[in-house]
Amino acid sequence: MKLARFLPLLLSGLLVPLAAQADHGVNLTHDLPHVDVLHDGQPARIERNPDTENMLDPDYSLTSRPCPPYCIQPMQLAPGVETLGELELIGYLQRVGRDTGVLVIDSRDGDWPLRSGLIPGAISLPWQELHPAHAGAEKIAELLTLRFGAARQEGLWNFENARTLVFYCNGPWCGQAPTNIKQLLALGYPAHKLKWYRGGMQDWKMLGLSTVPPQTHVITTH
Repeated sequence: MKLARFLPLLLSGLLVPLAAQADHGVNLTHDLPHVDVLHDGQPARIERNPDTENMLDPDYSLTSRPCPPYCIQPMQLAPGVETLGELELIGYLQRVGRDTGVLVIDSRDGDWPLRSGLIPGAISLPWQELHPAHAGAEKIAELLTLRFGAARQEGLWNFENARTLVFYCNGPWCGQAPTNIKQLLALGYPAHKLKWYRGGMQDWKMLGLSTVPPQTHVITTH
């Protein structure tokens, strides 16, 4: 009898903190609701979709893609190349536009950037632009010097002042960003200046994080 009398009080005591917790919204971390970054020189906000019923895009809901080519990538791509999670990536995104030594690159090709958007702060550079089978040596050299900050001296590459490059593509099953990183390593780009967001757009979308359409500054969340 006593338990039955106090049961409503116990339940109400449990529901209060749960309701209070729900009022906090969907933050990035316990005490970080969002971060502001620069995308193509304009302010952009990274936050999570506040709708707790939001679902993953159909493009990223498939579980079984043909392998090859869509094979599971290793956690460590190459010695010295750091694999990033979402919060580490956001740290680099906060430096974009404010720190000339950092560049975040979306390696996806085709209409993927148009269909799913870019991570705010990233630039779109399809993986073929850095691959010798698709781009000429001079085109690649132009990217290395004008975009990445490398220098050419007597036929040799000097990467002392080269930017730190953070690559991503569609997800742990995507080989586009890994291909770019391996090509740069083959050219002598320092491994510690190459970072890889392995989860890619699939994990980014799975967490409901903001995206921005290419060549615009309108933020969307999925």
